[in-house]
Amino acid sequence: MNFRKGQGREHPEINLIPFIDVLLVILIFLMVTTTYSKFTELQITLPTADAAKAVERPNELNITVDAKGNYTINKEPVSFHDVAGLAAAMQEAAKAGAKPGDKSPVVIINADQFAMHQMVINVMEAARMAGYDKLTFAAQTGGAK
Repeated sequence: MNFRKGQGREHPEINLIPFIDVLLVILIFLMVTTTYSKFTELQITLPTADAAKAVERPNELNITVDAKGNYTINKEPVSFHDVAGLAAAMQEAAKAGAKPGDKSPVVIINADQFAMHQMVINVMEAARMAGYDKLTFAAQTGGAK
């Protein structure tokens, strides 16, 4: 028994006002609880100097190792029987190239890319035995072939 003959089907009504109220409360909550980080930096002015770049280079020992196992120190071929002999040759080359007041030289290792790993380790061990603690490796840039 349908007593409602003329009305038809009811359309559900969506009330947006409570929905908007809830969104505003959430928005206000997020705005109040959000902390804004402020980056405080010291504003400083660094001193300037109009000095020329130092032309003098530190005392260096350039040690070259090629793929065949040959060693050179400052472009002079070196022959030795053990690592202690290489250390002695490094000390002699450092004394020959040293100026009065020079500190321990910087050992620059120029190793061929196909040199055996042990040859480079020999140079590093000889530098340690000679008392040189500043080591660096030379490499060419990616564009150079």
